[in-house]
Amino acid sequence: MARASVGARLHFGFCNLSLSHERLYGALGVGLAAPRAVVDAEPASAVRVTVDEAAGTPAESTGSAAAVRDDVRGYATAAADLLGVDGARVAVRESLPRHAGLGSGTRLAAATLAAVATAHGEPPRVRERAPALGRGGRSGVGVATFEDGGFVLDAGHPTARFTTDRPADGEWTVPPVAARHQVPDDWRFLLVEPGADAGRSGPAEDDAMRAAVERADPALADRIGGTVTRRVLPAVATGDAEAFGAAVAEIGRLNGAWYADEQGGVYRPPVGAVVDSLSGAASVFGAGQSSWGPTVYGVTDAARADAALAAGERALDRAGVDGEVSVVRASNDGARIDAAGGADPPSADPERGNTKPRGDGA
Repeated sequence: MARASVGARLHFGFCNLSLSHERLYGALGVGLAAPRAVVDAEPASAVRVTVDEAAGTPAESTGSAAAVRDDVRGYATAAADLLGVDGARVAVRESLPRHAGLGSGTRLAAATLAAVATAHGEPPRVRERAPALGRGGRSGVGVATFEDGGFVLDAGHPTARFTTDRPADGEWTVPPVAARHQVPDDWRFLLVEPGADAGRSGPAEDDAMRAAVERADPALADRIGGTVTRRVLPAVATGDAEAFGAAVAEIGRLNGAWYADEQGGVYRPPVGAVVDSLSGAASVFGAGQSSWGPTVYGVTDAARADAALAAGERALDRAGVDGEVSVVRASNDGARIDAAGGADPPSADPERGNTKPRGDGA
């Protein structure tokens, strides 16, 4: 038996969506220690998938255990085909909220591939094989942080390769890493997960991205490029959490201008109200929407973690929604892949957290 375990990731946005520039996309993000996706696998004559009851996410919010099982069955079947093996018994011990901005799809795909490959005595080669599982087409943050964790800026793709129709799975390569930095030990990330509809995925996400790219203002990319080189990279290299938080929040606002027509504003409702509330909190250095949301992140540090947690709870109350709030560390190590497997899932709970019942509003 083998086990693959990996934390979620945050996605701060892209460097460029305009077809007027030489390279397209170029994503920024960071790996987290929690919440986690944990997948066990052992060789079998066919693909069989089970999902622990605790691993399924609430049906009324971001998906059900049945949806997780269907996703993983597809990933495991593709992994078996790539490896040339008959199958595997796969058990999902922990999973992330689906389509919530935490990287659930790539996390589960990569963890399933890694567990199945390791169980069969094969190297996972996640970067090489991720496209065949339908992952890593636009953003390389998910694969890069699965490999090594930390803060990642990927190089995107040559704009000349852009096509209006989504390429078939496997007909792309994962964007290479342009810059990676260890996240300082005392940095923390506030996660506010409103009880809202799931973010975009699949064909709906492809359509929204294509529409955004085809009308993207190149001037926004120029502003983002300056923010990345003069603010984001120096802040993470020098360990300045306050400067980093303000800079990635600016990246998120500028990205939101590209997506405003697709998601109903710079941030999708009710994310905007949560971000506005957090932006006024002294304990939060910068806040934004991770990917398509609805998860909101805030950058803080260990000394301000309790105050940031309280700020997250107030933000949900002011927005009139229920949800979950936690403060977590970054992960600088990437996924843990254990060839022995069989142990209890690793404990990587948030340092501090509070769960409010998901519902229609407070």
